[in-house]
Amino acid sequence: MSRLVLLFWLLSTPARACDTALLLMMDVSNSIDPAEFRLQTDGLADALIDPEVSEALVQGQVALTVVQWSGPERQEVSLPWTIMATPADVVAYSQQARSLIRAFVLSDTAPAEALRFAFDHMDRAPDCERQIIDVSGDGTPNAGTDVRGLAREAQRRGITVNGIAIEGMGLTITNFYRRAIITRDGFVITARGHREYPDAIRRKILREISRVFGKL
Repeated sequence: MSRLVLLFWLLSTPARACDTALLLMMDVSNSIDPAEFRLQTDGLADALIDPEVSEALVQGQVALTVVQWSGPERQEVSLPWTIMATPADVVAYSQQARSLIRAFVLSDTAPAEALRFAFDHMDRAPDCERQIIDVSGDGTPNAGTDVRGLAREAQRRGITVNGIAIEGMGLTITNFYRRAIITRDGFVITARGHREYPDAIRRKILREISRVFGKL
């Protein structure tokens, strides 16, 4: 193939579209101690560079962003929207996730305000086929407005909401996420304590971005 023909082929071949815009929401409310915060950041970083996850991220040209959340006025974009175009992009994003600094301390749990912030931030996402918000947390609301009804708003916006419920004992948080947080097409993964969070987030991200669900 001549250089001219190769150049024409490159220019005429459409870029691969972004399959999924994935907004990862990390709970940093008062119930999360420093060690548990580090388990979340390290767990996310390790999940991204898992070979299966990394391959799916690049194949789908997935766009990622990370938001830390806690009380009513405590939401922060910690990592901006970035398309995982190459394996190097995934490695770089993983490194940034591992070095995240905690945004808030001594703050309440207000998932309604967190979701509204996520809706606004999703408006700034790259043009992707699907939009998914991931909410992780280890508690039920103790501040802010009523979260009920926001799942329906997400559905009207074409957004799927999934969750990781970090449980101590029982299924209190899992059941709350199922009733009030996730959309009809969403799902909840339960982590039995923060030490199960790394495996839970790896499984959840892979389920969200993989088109080959039979192997999960």
